[in-house]
Amino acid sequence: MAGAVAAAGSVEQFQKLLQRPDRSLVVVHFWAPWAPQCVQMNEVMAALAREHSQVTFVQLEAEAVPEVSEKYGISSVPTFLFFKNSQKVDRLDGAHAPELAQKVQRHAAGTAGTAGPGGAAPAQEQLHARLRGLINAAPCMLFMKGSPKEPRCGFSRQMVEILQKHGVAFSSFDIFSDEEVRQGLKTFSNWPTYPQLYVKGELIGGLDIVKELEASGELDTICPKGQKLEERLKSLINKAPVMLFMKGNKQMAKCGFSKQILEIMNDSGVDYETFDILEDEEVRQGLKSFSNWPTYPQLYVKGELVGGLDIVKELKETGELLPVLKGEN
Repeated sequence: MAGAVAAAGSVEQFQKLLQRPDRSLVVVHFWAPWAPQCVQMNEVMAALAREHSQVTFVQLEAEAVPEVSEKYGISSVPTFLFFKNSQKVDRLDGAHAPELAQKVQRHAAGTAGTAGPGGAAPAQEQLHARLRGLINAAPCMLFMKGSPKEPRCGFSRQMVEILQKHGVAFSSFDIFSDEEVRQGLKTFSNWPTYPQLYVKGELIGGLDIVKELEASGELDTICPKGQKLEERLKSLINKAPVMLFMKGNKQMAKCGFSKQILEIMNDSGVDYETFDILEDEEVRQGLKSFSNWPTYPQLYVKGELVGGLDIVKELKETGELLPVLKGEN
């Protein structure tokens, strides 16, 4: 039915909707009923569905179908994934209605074959803008196979070991998580292999070049040191007597755990500040290592880690939360 938004309540329904023979582009909204920004984006989806009758729009409640959410690395809501022929071709994190409309327009044009001779240019420009954004996401960016904790090739593992040995503060991007970035970056930077290391938006090179820089002693002068990140993290956790690092902020939680901890904090009546880790990849990754705590939310009092949601719940149940928040314990 044209103009309707389908709902996927199970893995089977999701797979079936991806494989619809009559529709090339499928846009899936991973949402949660507790998040007001998701409800708002569902209305945007409904409007887009009326405008693009050839596109299939799907709502999937992220926490109700965890197998699908985990498979595609959905860590916050709303998140939108774009599929063609059952393959993921694009992604949008957050409640950005204009960007969603733009991406639907671009991919739908590609599907319908209506993008005239110059139709590829805007798509290419958008990809290049996205790649520039990723390259500049942190002072030192590593594009690799896997993550620093779990490299998925020997070259990526060696690169991580060298950077860590030299105390380099770096953020990373898993090129296996996004085929468009994986292929696009090779052309964009004219560098055919991975890993690729960038400093201040400029390509340094791959593993061989980084090994040469290490041997000549230049690596230490080129790459930003971890100390700077460490100082920044210390400053952030001491920004207020009570600091909560979460997905989203006081006004708008972007995951169920963050929403639950906000409710507990608001009930406590104690003043606190929040930091949205989704807005800063360097802090998001760095704080996990700095505090040796792998998940979010994370609560700090007077610069000391209290813990995550489970610990805060326990403290509330035992009546210890208020004294802890007031720094009495």
